[in-house]
Amino acid sequence: MIQPPEIIRTPKSRVSCDGSGDIPAALGHPRVFLEIDEHGYVDCGYCDRRFVLVGGPADAAGHDGGPDIASGASI
Repeated sequence: MIQPPEIIRTPKSRVSCDGSGDIPAALGHPRVFLEIDEHGYVDCGYCDRRFVLVGGPADAAGHDGGPDIASGASI
């Protein structure tokens, strides 16, 4: 079974991702800088890791279970 992408909650709207975590950084991907938009999250294009803005519209505490924007849904 395929594991769902990792979700990282962050208080900052600008984040970076290099694919590391449980693996050494050398085995990850090039570091990219991402900006969380009005939907309250951003997905890394390399590793699908999702960064969610704490207190934003996609945060688990305030998430209404709406459609996944990354899958092509619109608000």
